[in-house]
Amino acid sequence: MRPGHELLAGKVVVVTAAAGTGIGCAVAERALEEGAQVVVSDHHERRLGETAERLRATHGDRVHSLVCDVTVEEQVQALIDGSARTFGRIDVMINNAGLGGTRSVLDMPDEEWLRVLDVTLNGTFRCTRAAMRQMVGQGGGGVIVNNASVIGWRAQQGQAHYAAAKAGVMALTRCSAMDAAEHGIRVNAVAPSLAMHAFLAKVTTDELLDELTAKEAFGRAAEPWEVANVMVFLASDYSSYLTGEVISVSSQRA
Repeated sequence: MRPGHELLAGKVVVVTAAAGTGIGCAVAERALEEGAQVVVSDHHERRLGETAERLRATHGDRVHSLVCDVTVEEQVQALIDGSARTFGRIDVMINNAGLGGTRSVLDMPDEEWLRVLDVTLNGTFRCTRAAMRQMVGQGGGGVIVNNASVIGWRAQQGQAHYAAAKAGVMALTRCSAMDAAEHGIRVNAVAPSLAMHAFLAKVTTDELLDELTAKEAFGRAAEPWEVANVMVFLASDYSSYLTGEVISVSSQRA
């Protein structure tokens, strides 16, 4: 992990699905190392509390936490309102919340399809809309960074629901960027291939992880902080002319 260079100094960053050891927690930590004030959020209250406590041990009162289920509009609005009330404004919204799973279309019930799309796509939409409205109300300006996936571009057995949701996140990113441009708000996304963390290892078979790893040119999965670095770049002024873009964070062979 690289040392910080104050890329987000003075900015307020909100991160969804930030509890635990995945990309959300990594990007929250990277944003703090880059000088930001950060609101971490997750629907899992206990894990969120543990994550916030760990981050506060190093970064003090620059860390705030709020429980939020992105499938519930009232909780999304409370996250945005609470973040702005705590730190005075919101400069960056990191939409990291997503839900996957493995199931053939032949066997997939409506409930599973709808749940994955509601968390991954609709949740990103709800948070994007609420954050954009807050940023416009502040006078404009701001950045939204969405977490998509290379699976939004590529076929994989058993992943129709997740792939459809992530392809939707990519389309949402491009179109919302056009809606936001007149207000000086940028909207971009990252598309990781394989980022290894404890939760992924818990819900994925060793055989599938080995298969996915074999497709990577470097012969390994990305570390969550390697994806977080790109998200921080998109959140920073170094990407001031990028909007509506989806950046692949992948070493997959063509």
